[in-house]
Amino acid sequence: MKKQMILLGMLMAFCMTEAKVTLPALFTDNMILQQKSNVIFHGHSSTKKEVIITTGWSKHPYTTSPDKEGNWRIEIPTPSAGGPYEIIISDGDKHILQNILIGEIWLYTGECETETPIDIAPQPYIRLFQTKKEISLVPKKDLHTTQEGWKECTSKNITGFPAVGYFFASQLQKTLKVPVGIISCTWKDTPAEAWASYDALEDLPSYNKETEMLESLEFNPEKIEAEYARKREKWYQALYEHDMGWCDDHQVWAEPDYSDENWKTMELPGYWEDKGMKDFDGVVWFRKTIDIPRNWTRKNITINLGNIADESIVYYNGTEIGRNTKADVSCCYKIPYKLVKRGKAVLTIRVTNYKSKGGIYGRPEDMKLSIQGKNLISLAGEWKYLSGLSLSGIPPIPISPESNPKYPTGLFNAMIHPLTFFPLQGIVWHQGKSNLGSSDEYADLFMSLIADWRDKWQKPQMPFYFVQLSNHGKKEEIQDDSDWAAIREAQAQALHLNHTGMVVTTDIGKGKSNTFQSTLETGLRLSQLALKQTYGKRKMPQYPVYKSYSIEGNTLRIHFENLGKGFLHPDPVRGFIIAGTDRIFYPATVTVKKKEIIVQSPDVPHPVAVRYNWANHTDGALFGASGLPVAPFRTDNW
Repeated sequence: MKKQMILLGMLMAFCMTEAKVTLPALFTDNMILQQKSNVIFHGHSSTKKEVIITTGWSKHPYTTSPDKEGNWRIEIPTPSAGGPYEIIISDGDKHILQNILIGEIWLYTGECETETPIDIAPQPYIRLFQTKKEISLVPKKDLHTTQEGWKECTSKNITGFPAVGYFFASQLQKTLKVPVGIISCTWKDTPAEAWASYDALEDLPSYNKETEMLESLEFNPEKIEAEYARKREKWYQALYEHDMGWCDDHQVWAEPDYSDENWKTMELPGYWEDKGMKDFDGVVWFRKTIDIPRNWTRKNITINLGNIADESIVYYNGTEIGRNTKADVSCCYKIPYKLVKRGKAVLTIRVTNYKSKGGIYGRPEDMKLSIQGKNLISLAGEWKYLSGLSLSGIPPIPISPESNPKYPTGLFNAMIHPLTFFPLQGIVWHQGKSNLGSSDEYADLFMSLIADWRDKWQKPQMPFYFVQLSNHGKKEEIQDDSDWAAIREAQAQALHLNHTGMVVTTDIGKGKSNTFQSTLETGLRLSQLALKQTYGKRKMPQYPVYKSYSIEGNTLRIHFENLGKGFLHPDPVRGFIIAGTDRIFYPATVTVKKKEIIVQSPDVPHPVAVRYNWANHTDGALFGASGLPVAPFRTDNW
């Protein structure tokens, strides 16, 4: 009887749990709602009874009825900033949301996710929401969070939160004196097309193949993944066909009687980039001849190779004994006793590396042959090697739609689309590095993304502020083919859209030791943009903007806007280069007038073009009176 009562109690508790209203991930305790907006409350009720919502700010009951599946939704207006409040949601059983604030909500998104230092004072009027990293081939209705919903801003809850987003929110809250919510939605090293919807990409020629494929496969995840598998297999097959170590589906370079007399030598273990093959991605074959002792004959041999980047196939006297497709894992295989004979034997390893460093690396003692852990033969030392295939000029491997965060639309569908029903004040975008090399496409892509997101939120004037790429690599005085400069220029094109703003960062973030200061300064500058353009704080500083130029003999005179009382600058001013009709750039001598810059060079008697801070790592330090830097620019389109 006692067991029956326990079971009955458990069943009742289960039924009560099932009867409760379930809500999307954004509706939790500690939530913040956008002030003076209409919030769509929605969820599911297993009882399918009438749902009543009572808010702490109005005490007015809002009523709606679920559909046949138990889904319901209702639109509720929010007041001016304030709180905390309670929200009671009931379908017969009450669900109470506590500690709710009304204020300003911003979305921080993109690929930059430098974490916030955890030693901060509690800030209960800043609320944090971190989305979980997910990918989807179709738009999702809900998302997941890493911390079970909204959290008050404390050292504990800030763990893993992007520093720029936190500093931005902190400055807003400090100045506006109202609650501020910041939603973090980021994924490191992801391109803009992954954050764009199908609608944003549909009319862009660079993405026609992807959008046409998605449409032809009816956006069906199974069909899309099958098509990817077919393309991947075709790509891999092409690698073998172009690999000089293969001939007629046969691994010629692994045969024991193949002559490697003219091959180069390399000491292993070690990355090949550190041993003379700088920046090489592709296939490299390694060969080593060893002596098998008499007492090893007809015995299983264990071969340890250490770690290999990225993929490998291992041969013993021309016979494959193992392969690995997972990068940076320790490789260990068995040489079957039937293959083992005394005397000379040839080990061959075909290594394929797709990016970063490649090769057989690790500790020398991890490269060895052994029998039952004894009688070791070291494999460390000199190996013969030869490149079979370079990936330079070969199209990249097809991206997996289901597992690769770089696939077009994947991050929008999973992480952005579920947010579009939730009112925001604006968006902060911190992305661009992963689109290096595609600056021609980026400008149109970025502007299409902004316009599309505004459509999705049904807020055509929604503020959209973004961070221009900072410096990278070593300083170069003249670098007229800079990918970083080209992406910065493509980013700046978005300023032609209303209610956008750009933060220039070429003067900060010039070393790992300055990471804290650079993220703090970036967040501060973003907040200044928002405070001036969104909240009307007139005293906020403005960025100097290149306006026009004129040619006067052997000089170029450059005109600017938003300078205030003039320039702040070192002496001499660096970062300017000029060119004549031959399109060859030379460093310029700079004369600073009150609100103009005059440049010239003895190497350019008839200048026609000027560039400022046009390089991966710029060295110009020209500021307006506001203390904000002049953005990189060029007057040509070469």
